[in-house]
Amino acid sequence: MLRRELLHREWRSFRRPGRLIALAAAALAVIALGLLAALGNHSSCAGPCPTTPTAADGSVVSDRFWFLHRDLGRDGAITVRMTSMTGTITYPPPDHDQIVSGLVPWAKAGIIVKDGLRQGSAYAALMMTGSHGVRMQYDYRHDIAGSTGTVSPQSPRWLRLTRSGDTITGAESADGQQWHTVGTATLSGLPNTVQVGIFATSPGDLTLRRVGLGGAVEEARFTQATGVFDQVSLAGAASGGWRSEAVGEMNHTDWEKYHNASGAVEKGGAFTVSGTGDIGPGSGEGARTAESTLPGLVIALIIVLVVAARFGARPGSPPSTGRVVAAGAVVVGAASLVTGLVAVGVVLPAGTAILRGNGIPVQPISLLTGARVVVGVAAALALCGMLAYGLGVLLRRRWAAVLAALALVALPYAATAVPLLPDAVSQWLLRLTPAAGFAVQQTVVEYPQVLAHYAPSAGYYPLPGWAGFAVLCAHALAVLWPAVGRQPPGQATDWR
Repeated sequence: MLRRELLHREWRSFRRPGRLIALAAAALAVIALGLLAALGNHSSCAGPCPTTPTAADGSVVSDRFWFLHRDLGRDGAITVRMTSMTGTITYPPPDHDQIVSGLVPWAKAGIIVKDGLRQGSAYAALMMTGSHGVRMQYDYRHDIAGSTGTVSPQSPRWLRLTRSGDTITGAESADGQQWHTVGTATLSGLPNTVQVGIFATSPGDLTLRRVGLGGAVEEARFTQATGVFDQVSLAGAASGGWRSEAVGEMNHTDWEKYHNASGAVEKGGAFTVSGTGDIGPGSGEGARTAESTLPGLVIALIIVLVVAARFGARPGSPPSTGRVVAAGAVVVGAASLVTGLVAVGVVLPAGTAILRGNGIPVQPISLLTGARVVVGVAAALALCGMLAYGLGVLLRRRWAAVLAALALVALPYAATAVPLLPDAVSQWLLRLTPAAGFAVQQTVVEYPQVLAHYAPSAGYYPLPGWAGFAVLCAHALAVLWPAVGRQPPGQATDWR
């Protein structure tokens, strides 16, 4: 155990006005830049802004599709035969006039049971996709795989959704005789009457444009999907006919206005439904995440590294015992921890509140997740400070210790936070360097059924938070262990 007197002595040595002012500046940088970024974001709609779809738990989702629907009671079913699924993809400038036939991998067309027409309401859908076969998806996050393959008049797919109270069961068939259950969903709290019918939607195709030294920024291409259905049968449907309308805004693009509007057409007992958009987890238009309130973290990290490295390599009598070095590391870690707790603990709730007040949607996080971000980032700062202190003890030259700490920690963190390097390089840097520890701040989730740019510059770390933090711990231990054991010539370690 470290003696209290030794810790107190190292604290007295550390608490020079310049160091304390620097750490206060680090905390203020995180708070000020986070609040300024939040204050500078406003909704910029000409008139009322469209409502950002949110699910029952408050999470921002994607929910836009064309819907040909009817009322369905507490018990019933819809069965269709799907004979065709086609689509179009519009290329962005300079090829904006180039429109090709094709389906993006997660284009969707099929049947759906939905709690009304409000975006974000509960649903269960059975669908054919562009290249992932038959899928059953429900409540935006859940995805169950059915059979693989495509659909055509020669190889149709039969789809069926059955409602029994709050339970929705999806089944598929190749011939309408032999049925295979794809999955079952329980949608708690469904009303007595829901909407059931045929839908089509297609998310924007992802294009990556190279920037910097090989980094990439994403651009979306407009797409549209069209499904053809016949032999449609309903059991348990209420009186009334089919109604055709969009869930979410549609038919605003030039392609839809002048070439092929999204909608539904019935001819000879066959229904053709076209739509664009997506149903699933998503960030929504202009939505922010909790960690977007931390643009000043890189500045705080640099300050902490410089202060800690200089303290470890401070002139005068070098540390003569392992206990002195360990005490200094504890003091540096504690000071950095407090800096992080104050900074992130203030800016995270305040920044997200300001964004919401300015009309910017923010993905909600639980109280536990928020606490994990605050404590995790503060702990990562503390370990980075201890690592830099250890480098100072080992190198004994301030400039060398500062450069080593910045190159090892701050440079990988800053370079991977922007689309500068190739994604693969950024991912390996965040697997191997101490910057991996800042994965503790990630709140965004990677979903296999959503095509997105899952790269560090977009907020996606290659390691889960605990694993990234473990990498940082390993680096800190690898530096501190020899630093604690390092002795001036002729002196022995005093472990008393």
